Amino acid sequence: MNWYMRTALKYISGTSLICLLAFAPNAQDIDAGIVKYAEKYNPEKTYLHYDKPAYAAGETIWFKAYMMSEVFPADESKSLYVDWIDDKGNLLQHTVSPIVDAVTNGQFEIPTEYRGNYIYVRAYTKWMLNFDSAFLYSKTIRIINRNPAPATTKNPPVPTLVFFPEGGDIIAGIYNKVAFKANDQWGKPVRVKGVILDNQGKKVDSIRSVHDGMGVFSFVPVQGAGYMVKWRDEKNVERNTPLPPMKQTGISLQVTVSETSQSLTIRYTPETAASSDTLHVVGTMHQHQAFKIARATNGTFIKATIPTIQLPSGILTITVFDKNWKALAERITFVNNEDYRFQPEMEVQHWGLNKRARNEIKIAIPDSLIANLSVAVTDVAIGTDSSSNIVSHLLLSSELKGDIYNPAYYFSNNSDSTRQHLDLIMLTHGWRRYKWEEVIAGKTPKLKFERDTAYMSLSGKVYGVMPGQIAPGTEIILIVRQKDAQGKFVLAPVKPDGSFKDPSVILFDTAHVHYQFQKGKGLGDASVQFMTDRLPAPSITVPVANANTLWNDTAGSYRQWLLADEANDIANEFKIKTLENVTVRSKGKTPVQLMDEKYASGLFSGGDGYQFDLLNDPLAVSSVNIFNYLQGKVAGLQVNTGSNPPTLQWRGGSPQLYLDEVATDANFISSISVNDVAYIKVFRPPFMGGFNGGNGAIAIYTRRGDDVKQEPGKGLANHKIFGYTAIKEFYSPNYSTFKQGNEQRDLRTTLYWNPSVILAPQKRETVLRFYNNDVSKAFRVVIEGMTTDGRLAHIEQIME
Repeated sequence: MNWYMRTALKYISGTSLICLLAFAPNAQDIDAGIVKYAEKYNPEKTYLHYDKPAYAAGETIWFKAYMMSEVFPADESKSLYVDWIDDKGNLLQHTVSPIVDAVTNGQFEIPTEYRGNYIYVRAYTKWMLNFDSAFLYSKTIRIINRNPAPATTKNPPVPTLVFFPEGGDIIAGIYNKVAFKANDQWGKPVRVKGVILDNQGKKVDSIRSVHDGMGVFSFVPVQGAGYMVKWRDEKNVERNTPLPPMKQTGISLQVTVSETSQSLTIRYTPETAASSDTLHVVGTMHQHQAFKIARATNGTFIKATIPTIQLPSGILTITVFDKNWKALAERITFVNNEDYRFQPEMEVQHWGLNKRARNEIKIAIPDSLIANLSVAVTDVAIGTDSSSNIVSHLLLSSELKGDIYNPAYYFSNNSDSTRQHLDLIMLTHGWRRYKWEEVIAGKTPKLKFERDTAYMSLSGKVYGVMPGQIAPGTEIILIVRQKDAQGKFVLAPVKPDGSFKDPSVILFDTAHVHYQFQKGKGLGDASVQFMTDRLPAPSITVPVANANTLWNDTAGSYRQWLLADEANDIANEFKIKTLENVTVRSKGKTPVQLMDEKYASGLFSGGDGYQFDLLNDPLAVSSVNIFNYLQGKVAGLQVNTGSNPPTLQWRGGSPQLYLDEVATDANFISSISVNDVAYIKVFRPPFMGGFNGGNGAIAIYTRRGDDVKQEPGKGLANHKIFGYTAIKEFYSPNYSTFKQGNEQRDLRTTLYWNPSVILAPQKRETVLRFYNNDVSKAFRVVIEGMTTDGRLAHIEQIME
């Protein structure tokens, strides 16, 4: 991309380093492979901002999703899927939200009867499913309950110690640096200390964790030796863990980070130098090539300095290859130039900490930016979880496999100590975005899903027809009804492959679609499946094994539970009072059931046959006769209207025809006008209500004097289909005016939620208004957002 050409392709200078002038022929292969990955397989990532960190059963989780690809807003995919899963692995809801300008928002209503301790959230686009599922967004949200599910017996912490040789391997006879990480079975860090012993029991070095269970040591291993680490955890329990097996030949790679550059040292064994007279080093960021160098192995090591001030912030992968482009070592580092930030300004213009008092806050951004923000205001007493935010997730957590404990810490400042701690994360979370052997060979990932670059609209596919059976000009007539919306009449052309789509009809929530084929022959046995481009809800989920959370505020949790519990009691009391004035009626019968009771009698009544209400079918009048009308409506029934009279075939024979329950023939039925018919009932074979019923029967009932045409569309074949999940609006009361609902006690812990604060040069500031509840004494305001050029913001302020 041009952005990378401007920022990343710089000369690399340093001690004993030369820029690449001539590569082996495979150099072009790796260049082409990296370019292909960057252009065709660039991954997407998402982050969800919630209105608060924990919830009670019966509350609503409000969220805003931000999409990124590389370092820019990701605006290609148009649908975000979110799975809401309970702590036993059962799917609670599968929601879909439309992505507009790289953002979307929505909500999930926690069932009032939910007793789990957590809800697990997983969010993704179709495009994300083509790649490693470890990079999908996931979050564990704590649920505070009055009667939580019985907790299983908690096992005591069991620490484990894992070693990560820098570059990938421990190489005998040369200098090596090895990082380590200690954590328990729930992923929480454990402080450790210990000693490294050789196979003779002699002390080689000592180890001690320096930050969140992580640390690093260096040594020169002896050929043929083995090494054991004897260590103690926080409870002074002693354990032994062997170091990873060493290799007798190879290279070791060390990187030292500083504010504006990274120093690179490559050491290699004599055998490696003899087999490869040149080493190639390639740096990649966000799947783009940042630099490429080569150096002859005519010494014992290579040193270099990589200027990083011109690179974008993010993970830089450094890979060392031999002369034949076989990867020998790899290391990831983090470049933090703080070019990813922008800082919205927040000013309180009207304070209202008293009961139901008005508050106003002004938010402004620099006049050169266009930003999309989300704002949450909560009761400060319910506590917070500041371990992760939009910056730490999109720049760090979403780029690495495995959990990172308290990722927001690494972006709290850019001091030398924080930078070194972040480098420990890089050392202990090694990974490979590329399989280099496949890149060089020109192999590319197999895509299961195309990127959904169009919004999810009314669509479907015709099944049960042979290829080429759909004639040119075939159309499907659709009548679409959605809740609180006027019905739509749609005429959609059917493609030769059976698919159809109307991009102008974007569906939210559920819709009832009635359909009929207007043109096209041979579609009698055809069926229609709607919304085939919508990902179905996953059938198998994985239980939440270990919920890793930094939430330790038991006082805040208790207060939140008390307020939510009382709020639920008030809501239930209001429902009871409302129901006192409601007359409960039994469920009404459908028009088709009423038609059957009115017309059919004896053995013609009831049953599970096909039923058609012509009084309520607006398309019935377009049929020439009854036979035209029945074409394509009954699976397996073949109607030949080309003969005179028309003929019927069903399961090897001709069904018996009845007019007003009197047996008749096709010649007479063809003379009956469709306008005179009220109801048709098709019985599957065998029909026991008369003679010649072995091949089924078709009963046709004529109109009666009291027949009145009602709501159109009921007689057509129909489906209930699902579009985007309905997006609700957060309710924020206005206490400046009288409203009966305002008389209830107000115990909201989320006082304000606005997922769509858009600021631009022509409107660089806005004033947001909200009212206090009956109990809060101070507020926490969290603002997160993203600009059109990919800069991120996270600010948190207390109003007290």
